[in-house]
Amino acid sequence: MINTFSKFHQLIINWYHVNGRKNLPWQTEKTPYKIWLSEIMLQQTQVKTVIPYFNVFIKKFPNFNSLKLASINEILYLWSGLGYYTRAKNLYKTTKIIAEKYNNQFPDNFIDLVKLPGIGKSTAGAILSLAFGYYYPILDGNVKRVLTRYYAISTEMNKRKTENELWKTIDKITPIYNTGKFNQAMMDLGSLICKRTNPKCNICPLHINCITLSKKNFEKYPKKYTNKNILKKTFYFLILQYNHYVLLKKRPSYGIWANLFSFPEFYNEINALSWMKNKKIKKNEKKIINPMYHYLTHLQLYIVPIYINLTLLQKNNIYHNSNAIWYNLTKPQLIGLSSPVKKILNKL
Repeated sequence: MINTFSKFHQLIINWYHVNGRKNLPWQTEKTPYKIWLSEIMLQQTQVKTVIPYFNVFIKKFPNFNSLKLASINEILYLWSGLGYYTRAKNLYKTTKIIAEKYNNQFPDNFIDLVKLPGIGKSTAGAILSLAFGYYYPILDGNVKRVLTRYYAISTEMNKRKTENELWKTIDKITPIYNTGKFNQAMMDLGSLICKRTNPKCNICPLHINCITLSKKNFEKYPKKYTNKNILKKTFYFLILQYNHYVLLKKRPSYGIWANLFSFPEFYNEINALSWMKNKKIKKNEKKIINPMYHYLTHLQLYIVPIYINLTLLQKNNIYHNSNAIWYNLTKPQLIGLSSPVKKILNKL
């Protein structure tokens, strides 16, 4: 085994110089604003998924001063489909705090950063090391996977004991100098080499002393845990269309897809059909939108779209309140949409 932490981090940094990612969109013309935005987007989301969203977002809001003028609807609109929408709301809240409390300057210290919405210990460490060059370790999902495999940490990932052990480990092996390069290298190593499935152990810089590789049981790490609290629900979406307009309702400020716009929803077909009967609307079979599954962290949704082609009279009799809009398919409004709603609208 490697008996000094200095050898560990030197192997990682050497690998980074040759193989690490250095041209990601947020790495060019680097600013604290870009690093912060990318780190929020990357929470529980892969780099390849984030890149197109980041590029669109940064084109619309190239710097902090442009973002602080944005409405929450504009931010949610650009976030539509990326998921975990609390991140977008935290982005909005943090922007307001920085503008009002920090005079539009991004905080460069740990204590102030972790007080901001959506910024925990690891995200703060990433911002401070990558944007400011300070010594702060990180512990995202990729880093956890590398450490648990290398040291064969066998406790379940959702246990506080595991989290504490991983923080103690990364604290010891993170170098004081070149911290940003080391942190980026650890993330890259987990993303590109020490992958969840089919890791490329033969080209990993740590392969000689990796415990799980020596035992050939990498698939056991990180140790998975069974989430017994996953709920299963069925949603019936009513797709009410008149010409190129589709009815959308703003969801409540709590629960899934909070404050996003969605189709009128029902939890069972009887209620959906009863609503249609009361409105004297018959189901339209000309357009078939197939049912779909959508998975959230603790929820499995089965979504059944019911397409309805409205007459002008029917359209005028449906909903007249501030929480409902007629969404223009040819000139879409800047509003937040959940991933399944966005998919259906794209089909229309």
